Amino acid sequence: MASVPSQHPYVRAAVDPATVDLLPDPSVPGAPAGQWWPPQTVTPAWIDAHAAEFDILHLHFGLESFDSDEIAAGLAAARRAGRPVVYTVHDLDNPQLTDQAPYRAILHTLVPAADHLITLTDAAADEVRRRWNRECTVLPHPTVLTGEPDAPTGTHATDSPVTDAASPVRVGVHVRDLRPNIDALGAVRALAVVADLVGAEVDVVVLMNDRVRDTALAERVIATAGDRVRIERVGRLSDAAVERWIAQLDLFVLPYRHGTHSGWVELCWDLATPVAGTLVGSVGAQHPSDFLAIDLDRPETLVAAVDEARRRRSTTRRDDVQRRRHDRLAERETVRDAHTALYRDALQRVARAERWSA
Repeated sequence: MASVPSQHPYVRAAVDPATVDLLPDPSVPGAPAGQWWPPQTVTPAWIDAHAAEFDILHLHFGLESFDSDEIAAGLAAARRAGRPVVYTVHDLDNPQLTDQAPYRAILHTLVPAADHLITLTDAAADEVRRRWNRECTVLPHPTVLTGEPDAPTGTHATDSPVTDAASPVRVGVHVRDLRPNIDALGAVRALAVVADLVGAEVDVVVLMNDRVRDTALAERVIATAGDRVRIERVGRLSDAAVERWIAQLDLFVLPYRHGTHSGWVELCWDLATPVAGTLVGSVGAQHPSDFLAIDLDRPETLVAAVDEARRRRSTTRRDDVQRRRHDRLAERETVRDAHTALYRDALQRVARAERWSA
């Protein structure tokens, strides 16, 4: 199978390596080794040259690298080659973009044309049905933990364990490289108010990448934080390092401006860390029991989320994590089986169509 991309953690989790052979991500001319975008797999030239090497084209991420006409040309190439196209609707609004119009044009091209559609929540499937009158197979986001989860210990991986129930509530947010859908400034403003109101009862840290898309915005975020909110500049963290950090929080803040689904929510669920997030897209529908809705323009909603996180702190969290781990591994097998069944159905439909046209 050709996947766009092939080595993304979601794809590796959702596809059964025992039943599906994934082609590697093609190299991108002029790009550093390991960079998969713009994804060559969706281009007519690549499809025409490699059609004999794959049975199905499954599209996930990175399509914003092209315009809608280029996507249409790739779909036409797959159709000429007799290769069904599966599209997982992760994003109805693209988190990498501010202007959504070009991406929506891609969706208007791709969603009606794909042979099969998948999405992660019923809420997103309802939106696809409303916009395009198409049905999606709803398959939950599988666990993407890299290994056995660590038990919560402290605010940071290097800290000593924190077990006192009266200790400050550990609140964290990662604003990454300040991509367009993250309201870093709004998050820090709200967290500063929370720190003023709650005082020593809360320990707030904001991680921000060393390399960001907007250095002026980074400086404003740091200035707004002052001495009330701790800002830590970090390099690109490994998946394991991110997991260790989340495991040691009592509350993870997700300050999205727009979006549809979130891998952060999945990691937090696996690690029994509640999420305080803005109500955008279908993020709150992924794990609603651990999602606390907030409005960054109303810091009192974040104060309420901190209070709820304090109430939820429990000495049984280790057991909660292990129980979820067991359930999530079983769920991942179900998701993989469903993908395999869908691929087989797609191939059978192509075979039937070829017999009828012969």
